[in-house]
Amino acid sequence: MTPRLHTVVHLCAAALAAGSLGVTLYHGVEERGAALAFGVLIAVGEFTRRDGTRIGRAAPLAAAGSLSYALLGGIAGRPTHHGAAQVVTVVLAASLLGSVPHVGRGDGPALDPPARRVLTVGFAAVCFQPLHGRGAFDGWGGPAHALLLLALLSLTALCDAVLAAVQARSRTGRPFLPALRDELRAVSGIGAAVIATGAVMALGVAVVGLWALPVFSVPLLLAQLSYRRYAAVRATYRQTITSLARATEIAGYTPAGHARRVAGLSRAVGRDLGLTEPELTVLEYAALMHDIGQLSLVDPVPAGATAALPAGEQRRIALLGGAVVRRTGVDPRVAAIVERQADPHRDQPLAARIVRVVNAYEEKSREGGPGGPLAAMEELRLGTAEEYAPEVVEALARVLARNTEGTREHEGPIVAGTADGTV
Repeated sequence: MTPRLHTVVHLCAAALAAGSLGVTLYHGVEERGAALAFGVLIAVGEFTRRDGTRIGRAAPLAAAGSLSYALLGGIAGRPTHHGAAQVVTVVLAASLLGSVPHVGRGDGPALDPPARRVLTVGFAAVCFQPLHGRGAFDGWGGPAHALLLLALLSLTALCDAVLAAVQARSRTGRPFLPALRDELRAVSGIGAAVIATGAVMALGVAVVGLWALPVFSVPLLLAQLSYRRYAAVRATYRQTITSLARATEIAGYTPAGHARRVAGLSRAVGRDLGLTEPELTVLEYAALMHDIGQLSLVDPVPAGATAALPAGEQRRIALLGGAVVRRTGVDPRVAAIVERQADPHRDQPLAARIVRVVNAYEEKSREGGPGGPLAAMEELRLGTAEEYAPEVVEALARVLARNTEGTREHEGPIVAGTADGTV
């Protein structure tokens, strides 16, 4: 059995960390005051982090401090002599120290973000420190040096995006290019602030010394605070939608947990088909609210199973649901998907096709008992000629197969928002 890509990433990070630690212990620590100052900054940034999948978004101050130390060429006009190995060692030690309180609360970081940080910081340090030590950048002064740092930081951000996309591909089976596109899109937000702050810190310390670190940390801390408030607003918005979706369950129109299961599985199928994060969010909202039109019915559908109703009745319920969604103030794209979930699949947008297939699978597998899932998939495949989109049925089969092999395809941000707080 070939190793998964995320395991290879972890092994590479572990090898780099072990090698860097050995080299540092052998040669000793250069510029201990600077190493201590940057270590404290990174530890504080890690301590104030929020849970996330992207290292720049989870702990922007720690990420900026790590990158700044990797590209540090001088302190108050004096050249530095620490190498790439010491950079990786200090960053890793400080990150682990800052994570201790989180681990004590039981919410320490997963392996993916620390592995990416070690590799991306190592990439930046290897690109800069050896050449700096040989004097290759001595003639790069003023704007040229600043542009050099920004270019190296941009390449480092690209490296992190590629690693994150590789890990997503390995863990969930999501296509690589859509995952990479989402990671690169995230750089335009707080990722850009991390890059800019890392460059400014390195330049500031080179001119005025280590006192530049607390000065340039304040703007990023304020940006992190604003981002947290924004993420809290988006999480509240998501919770409101989830509460609306549960109205059909509370009223007895649909089984408990039906909307949540359809939303989680729809998101996994959409990810398999290459939808971007914003498209996945709209799909998830539509899947959560796909049955809300049943609230307009006088007599509930038995077990809420709309897939077995005549096509005309399905369309009527879908149109009623779309009308309800439009009155809630939710994104109009969500209402359009809810309205069109019962249309012929050739006329539907991809998100509506996904909701229809996943809803039918969830209802049919629930009714079929122990053999329900297999029977439901067989029935869906037989219905691809008229009712269900073939590409969506096959994507659902792939997702279920991966789930059977042990991956968590159904996991998704159903209540509290995405892992990194974005929408």
